[in-house]
Amino acid sequence: MKIQQIDKNRYLVAVDKYRDKVTKDWFDPEQLRRNDEIIGQSVGRNTTYFFQKDEQRFVLRRYCRGGMVARWIEDSYFFLGIKKTRAYREQAMLQKMRELALPVPEPVALLISKKGLSYRASIIIRLIKDSQDLFHILRKRALTDSEWGAVGNLIRRFHRQGVYHADLNIHNILTNHDGAMWLIDFDRGRFVEPNATNLESNLSRLKRSLEKESRKWPQFHWRAPDWELLMKGYQQSSGQND
Repeated sequence: MKIQQIDKNRYLVAVDKYRDKVTKDWFDPEQLRRNDEIIGQSVGRNTTYFFQKDEQRFVLRRYCRGGMVARWIEDSYFFLGIKKTRAYREQAMLQKMRELALPVPEPVALLISKKGLSYRASIIIRLIKDSQDLFHILRKRALTDSEWGAVGNLIRRFHRQGVYHADLNIHNILTNHDGAMWLIDFDRGRFVEPNATNLESNLSRLKRSLEKESRKWPQFHWRAPDWELLMKGYQQSSGQND
């Protein structure tokens, strides 16, 4: 990935495939809207935009803090160099995982805006076509036994490669009508030793996510025995997906 300085305080880093295509305007929601390229958005901690360029669809996400600190510092971070920014680390991690044939979104580019000792950042990835996260699926229907097993198997594929997901929850697991599955949002993720014991915290976090949403929504198709199906898929040792 080549770091391109576009003005005094901004740096654009695109993967090789998109180096000659992406410009700073791709990171400007208002410009995308003026171009009639916004095709949707998702509002959570911040707004994620879905947009289209040359019949290709992308996701634009700005990095924002969570927890108590977000009340005072929403989206700025201490600057220690481009390669140490959260955006650069996530984009590099996505590239590495794709080299390992793990099902993650295709990285496109990132933009760093530096101001004094702090920076703000946004990242663009390819939109995974015709996919939904598990949260929205479970609001509509229950997963089959085999689907729960596939979720567990998916997570194990990543753990066998030493991938630690810092925020594994049901919003970050996608699937489509063909049963293919992906993990997304690797902000603060990292590589550790394959099958390291601290990877088990990913599973605990995912279980808490399911329990939280099942308490929150009367119409939510998850029950405690489903976790056993997921763990059965996780514990399988066939290795057919590695």
